[in-house]
Amino acid sequence: MVGGALADRYGGKKVMAGAAALWSLATFLTPWAASQSTIMLLAIRALFGLAEGVAFPTMSTFLPKWFPTHERATAVGISMGGFHLGNVISFLATPIIMSHIGLTGTFAFFASLGYLWLSVWLLNVESDPLDSCTISKSELQLILAGRSASKVQGSKFPSLRELLSKIEMWAIIVANVVNNWGYFVLLSWMPVYFKTVYNVNLKQAAWFSAIPWAVMALSGYVAGASADFLIKSGFSIALVRKIMQSIGFIGPGVSLLCLRFAQTPSVAAVLMTIALSLSSFSQAGYFCNVQDIAPKYAGSLHGESTNSIISTQDPHHSNELLGS
Repeated sequence: MVGGALADRYGGKKVMAGAAALWSLATFLTPWAASQSTIMLLAIRALFGLAEGVAFPTMSTFLPKWFPTHERATAVGISMGGFHLGNVISFLATPIIMSHIGLTGTFAFFASLGYLWLSVWLLNVESDPLDSCTISKSELQLILAGRSASKVQGSKFPSLRELLSKIEMWAIIVANVVNNWGYFVLLSWMPVYFKTVYNVNLKQAAWFSAIPWAVMALSGYVAGASADFLIKSGFSIALVRKIMQSIGFIGPGVSLLCLRFAQTPSVAAVLMTIALSLSSFSQAGYFCNVQDIAPKYAGSLHGESTNSIISTQDPHHSNELLGS
């Protein structure tokens, strides 16, 4: 929540940079903390979570500024594709890295990647295209012309009580909770599932776990491009978001119900892949919704949504706020 509000006020570049520096530091310190005490380990992991929690709200601050409405779902798909590919790379690379440089070295390696990324980010990224020295005038005009206007007027951010008074907001709360529940359970449970149910070794479990995330990265782009195509074709934004969200829930639900009938790890991996692939359609659903309706306060509202179980839709006066 704090990260999203800071990104809205001070720009996503600085806030994301600070968060990346902190979560990379926390990653580096994790083995040391584990060797000290459980309390120290929990404190470092809490710092990691606080810093990493800034990522999605800050992304929601960036995208409405850098992409017109009819390209936004595709941009989300590409951005989230990197998120999913990170899971793939870590699943496959971590056992190999650990076998060469040990547990502590593995944490240090991933922390160093964070600082390498940070240096590139600081040198090449601006919070707003208006501040960029490299963007062309034609591209800038395209972005500005395609920005979605806020549905409300004024400058006062609505209170939490106002937000919670709207049924539309509760619809997104439920969508967010259900999506993230499924996503992070699968993220943490999948390797254990393949190892315990099918008795595959660690490296095999890594491969079976990595494939669904790799396909999810691609399907997220397909979902975003499809949503943008429908918007360009004249479908209302609200209808497109509902269609994408319906696919993102019904598809994975049916796939996971079928998982209990899987007899081999290959069949289970196929069903997992289908579930996660269809799950990525939620990125073009509720994930884009805050950016559509509240571009000026997307970071704050996404912070309340993604990181606090509270999901919202718009800025200022709630009469107009969540009534679209």
